[in-house]
Amino acid sequence: MGDSDFQSTIDTISKIIDGGGVVVVVVGLLAATAAFLVALRTRAQRPDAYRIYRQQVGKAILLGLEFLVAADIIRTVAITPTFSGVGVLAVVVAVRTFLSFALDVELEGHWPWQPRRTATRSSS
Repeated sequence: MGDSDFQSTIDTISKIIDGGGVVVVVVGLLAATAAFLVALRTRAQRPDAYRIYRQQVGKAILLGLEFLVAADIIRTVAITPTFSGVGVLAVVVAVRTFLSFALDVELEGHWPWQPRRTATRSSS
């Protein structure tokens, strides 16, 4: 296997992973939207429908971002391991990591270093 064959294979693999990330986001968005519309029709689920919808969309985006970051890492390290390529990768990963972090805080409702909030009820 020559260098051009290797690069072509790695490029194809990274494009497939990129596509997988896009598919995860789109399918997750469609599934969350369908579940949201069903929940709006059910009176009992209506109050929590929007919160659950946002959480499901956020989870789909987070998972899709993981695929996209993996594809960027594979493409940059295996095909173009230049200093400028790694620098661009670092910026892309930093931006996507920040987005993932922000979405995770939004979904969980607390900072990662804070203990999970539990609902406590008084027994009076």
